[in-house]
Amino acid sequence: MSLSDEEILARFKEKDGQNYAFNLLVRKYQQKLYWVIRRLVVDHDDANDLIQNVWVKVWQNLDSFKAESQLYTWLYRICANEALTFLNKKKKRFFLNLEDVDAELSEKVEHDPAMTGDQIEIKLQKAIISLPEKQRLVFQMRYYDEMPYEEMSHVLNTSVGALKASYHHAAKKIEVFLTTRD
Repeated sequence: MSLSDEEILARFKEKDGQNYAFNLLVRKYQQKLYWVIRRLVVDHDDANDLIQNVWVKVWQNLDSFKAESQLYTWLYRICANEALTFLNKKKKRFFLNLEDVDAELSEKVEHDPAMTGDQIEIKLQKAIISLPEKQRLVFQMRYYDEMPYEEMSHVLNTSVGALKASYHHAAKKIEVFLTTRD
C-alpha cells in the first residue's frame, strides 16, 4: 500500500513515526530523484553521493516543509540545487571552464555502462550536456520528467513565459547539435 505525500507528512509529524515516514518517502522518491541528479551530473558515483546529501537535507528540513508547493516540487528543487552546486564547485575546484566540464561529461556519457542506447541516444545526451545549466535543467524537467510549466516555475522560481522560452531555445540548440554533428 502506497501512502500519499500528505499521509507521509502527517506520519512524519508524529515523533514516533518520523523514521518510518522518512523511509516511506525515500522508497517512494529514491529512484526518481536519483535520475534527476544523474541526468545533470552524468556520473553514477557522483549521483549516488549527491542523492545521499539530498536525503540528509530532506531529513534535516522536512519538519519545516510548509506545503506551499507539492512535496515532489520541493524535493526536485533540493536535487537540482545540489547537482548544480556540485557542478559549479567542480569547475572552481579544478579551475575548469564550462567547455572542459561539458567535455568531461560527454566523455562519461560515451563510456557509461548504463547508457545502453544506440548512437542517437548518446548523441542526444551530448547535445543536452552542451546546453547552459539552466536550459539543461529546464529541458530535463520538461522532456524527461514531463513536468508542467507551472510546477517548473515553483521549482525554479521563474515565470512560465521564461521557462517556455528556455525550453524553446534548448530544443532549437539540441536540434542544431543533432543535425550538424556526426
